[in-house]
Amino acid sequence: MKFDAVLFDCDGVLVDSELLTQGVLHAMLGEAGWVMSMQDCLARFLGKAVRDERAAIEFHTGRPLTEDWMAVFYARRNQALQQHLQIIDGAHTAVSTLHVQLDGRIACASGADRAKVTLQLAKVGLLPFFDGRIFSGQELARTKPAPDVYLAAAAALGITPQRCAVVEDSVTGVRAGLDAGAIVFGYAPGGPGHSSAEALRAAGVVQVFSDMAELPALLAG
Repeated sequence: MKFDAVLFDCDGVLVDSELLTQGVLHAMLGEAGWVMSMQDCLARFLGKAVRDERAAIEFHTGRPLTEDWMAVFYARRNQALQQHLQIIDGAHTAVSTLHVQLDGRIACASGADRAKVTLQLAKVGLLPFFDGRIFSGQELARTKPAPDVYLAAAAALGITPQRCAVVEDSVTGVRAGLDAGAIVFGYAPGGPGHSSAEALRAAGVVQVFSDMAELPALLAG
């Protein structure tokens, strides 16, 4: 193994959640007065925290982004995830294999809130592999694209970021991993809900791959 630890993003890397979450956001923004295509919603919000787009949301809806609105968003989002969330193909194989190979030195470092990350990992059976090693950018001073969440995960594992592989599927997350000093691999299965392979390469990933089950061999190569 060329790396001492692997740090996974969650949404779009471990769980196929982006279209579910963005679908709820798209609907609620439309209800609030900001009507756009689903494609435009994905382009603006993919890999980002809703709160980080507060200014744009308030401008286009003409109303403040309140805690009550966010609470309704979280509730509707979580309901959709509980009902429809699926694991990324090959993610269980990749995670379980690397957990053994690295003696547990893997972590989930997400820009999402901890409740969402925990819900999702539990729903698809991955939570035991990340017990005590879940990191949320929303609990830190800055979330992605800032590197804070990856720096926190590496520090908790006792590994320098330069010895960590980061697995990301969005340009926002790639920036976070690279600015932390890690080596970033881009997961690009194609289709909506993920940044394109071309965009990930342009952002600076060391390699793009499309089959999560191949990750352990890729990291060892």
